[in-house]
Amino acid sequence: MTLYKAPRIPSSEITPRDLYLRRRSLLGLMAGGAGLLGAPSAFAAALKTVPSPYKVDEALTPRESVTTYNNFYEFGTDKSDPAANSGAFKPSPWRLVVDGMVAKPKTFGIEDLIKAYPVEERIYRMRCVEAWSMVIPWNGFPLAALLKTVEPLGSAKHVAFETIVRPEEMPGQTGGFQPLPWPYVEGLRLDEAMHPLTLLAVGLYGETLPNQNGAPIRLVVPWKYGFKGIKSIVKITLTDKQPPSTWNVLAPQEYGFYANVNPAVDHPRWSQASERRIGTGGFFGSSRVETLPFNGYADEVASLYSGMDLTANY
Repeated sequence: MTLYKAPRIPSSEITPRDLYLRRRSLLGLMAGGAGLLGAPSAFAAALKTVPSPYKVDEALTPRESVTTYNNFYEFGTDKSDPAANSGAFKPSPWRLVVDGMVAKPKTFGIEDLIKAYPVEERIYRMRCVEAWSMVIPWNGFPLAALLKTVEPLGSAKHVAFETIVRPEEMPGQTGGFQPLPWPYVEGLRLDEAMHPLTLLAVGLYGETLPNQNGAPIRLVVPWKYGFKGIKSIVKITLTDKQPPSTWNVLAPQEYGFYANVNPAVDHPRWSQASERRIGTGGFFGSSRVETLPFNGYADEVASLYSGMDLTANY
């Protein structure tokens, strides 16, 4: 029987330290291999073809931090584990199934997606529930474009996501103790999924996604906490019911289904009023900044939650 429980997050991961980051990033740079080098691929040239209005005028997080300080428990629970342990993961060939309450279910290859949906570069603030944040230049296309292709039925109200299970390539999925149940699953309301800010990312910094960042395709929802950004997606299903969300099912007292960034609603173990902005305090350092409602995207998305109690629906 596979065992899992909500892992305790060490203080070094809640409040990153400069020295911790220097040491871990060096380990990741040495062990991450091709994922960090951004080797050319069949679709790399298409990653920055369309201008995007979705950009924030803030300093970018250094690429080394973005690619060596990650949450991706399929490769381990330490922030450096994904870069160190994902070298054997094979993101190609890849198939993404889109089904459920749609008129035209379809299976896409990653190359099909790149050809069908012009890729933009979008610079987003990204906020982790552990009170750290980054500013990342993602390369991707709107999830709405893909969903329109399969024609959601009028009865569809939610979108469910599922990631890959490959224990032979993902060491975090092996062994007697499992930190999470697999596969990792997530969900959005359909109106959230169709919002123009919601992105399917296939790259960052103008290069294909490194394995540790969710290759070859992942979800990016910038007004929500990072655990909503499911990585290495293999299935998207339209449904009329609220789908399970891994962390919400595992620890509902700590992780809500909506996961909207809200500085007024603290995590039971730490405040959400401020955050550590990785890479802003010197070499791999961080400085503390005020957390913004909806991560600074309130003008764009607050209307989605009009009339909702955002304390109860966290």
